Amino acid sequence: MTIYSLYIYDRHCACVYYQDWHRTRRPKPAVEGGILNAVSRAVAPQAADTSAVNTSAYSSPRNTLSFDHRVCRSLDGPKSNALPFDEEAKLVYGVVLSLRNMVKKLSGRDEQFTSYRTSAYKLHLYETMSGYKFIMLSDPSTDGLRFILRQIYNGPFVDYVARNPLVSMDSREQGIDNDYFRASVDRLIRGLSVFT
Repeated sequence: MTIYSLYIYDRHCACVYYQDWHRTRRPKPAVEGGILNAVSRAVAPQAADTSAVNTSAYSSPRNTLSFDHRVCRSLDGPKSNALPFDEEAKLVYGVVLSLRNMVKKLSGRDEQFTSYRTSAYKLHLYETMSGYKFIMLSDPSTDGLRFILRQIYNGPFVDYVARNPLVSMDSREQGIDNDYFRASVDRLIRGLSVFT
């Protein structure tokens, strides 16, 4: 059993924090302006290099193949089917929102959406009264981790984010940029028995 990643969304549906541990494929960096600043260093947008000069003899978009020694290869390099992080974050939030609304419509107000499982992962959800959504992806065989998400909220989130006067809680420009919070969450997750 293992834990793959953690997403935190604010009440404006924006991903304000991301951290991963055991992902088989890293997401592509987000496009410029796709995510808030300081969500994660691993998926931060990379500035486009405009100083690079195209040295290829193939100036047309149709001329993208090179034939060397009877081997056909693409000049664009290997294509990755991984989504950019901003698109991945929107899809995760969309799945949670859709399933939560479906559970409310089918079951009434008494039932609550807390997790779902696929053959590849299990998604765990903890939603706070202030509208923050803590979403964790783990191994499908993992038991419910909602209590861990509650621990993250009651411990590091309240201590290093909510009580920190330097952090704007209703910001639409900045993610959670706090090294103490990131280190505390990492220490908490790595200390779990399900973290392997």
